[in-house]
Amino acid sequence: MSRFVPLAVVVSLLLCPAFGQTSSAPKTKFSASEALLREWNEVGRKLIAMAEDFPEDKYEFKPTPAERSFGDQLVHLAGSNDFFTDVANGKKAKDDESREHYKTKAAIVAYVKKSFADGAAVIKEKGDAGMLQMVTDAESGHTVPLQALAYSLIEHSGEHYGQLVVYYRVAGLVPPESRPRK
Repeated sequence: MSRFVPLAVVVSLLLCPAFGQTSSAPKTKFSASEALLREWNEVGRKLIAMAEDFPEDKYEFKPTPAERSFGDQLVHLAGSNDFFTDVANGKKAKDDESREHYKTKAAIVAYVKKSFADGAAVIKEKGDAGMLQMVTDAESGHTVPLQALAYSLIEHSGEHYGQLVVYYRVAGLVPPESRPRK
């Protein structure tokens, strides 16, 4: 019988409507495309902050010789964002992640910003209905809703965010998101 007491406590707490609430303010409801846009912009905000913050003289830094440099990581993720916008706009996805076009920190930062801005514009323009449009993922060949492709790029950007946090730490720096708030 004693096993059921903790279960009863948990169930009663979960059923209590005020449990865990910190505010009585109504929560904002977001449509599917608005929620997607928020996630896209949030990972973009973090990566743009890193791109702007990381010292230019360390843009060629690699934790190990087998890794991409910090700058190469940013160009790669921006190129991947372009992949999303190309597919969303019915264009053939281009594979242009060459540093030949992005030789300076300023050029890379501008490219990263543009890639996230372009993706955000597509998500806004398409809205809920447009993000359900079926597209062909050029890498896998699968037909998926456009929003699935967008979420996969958000996840991809999150992976690179995590990698770049390590670059910061190995270089003896603190990433912007880990610094105390003022």
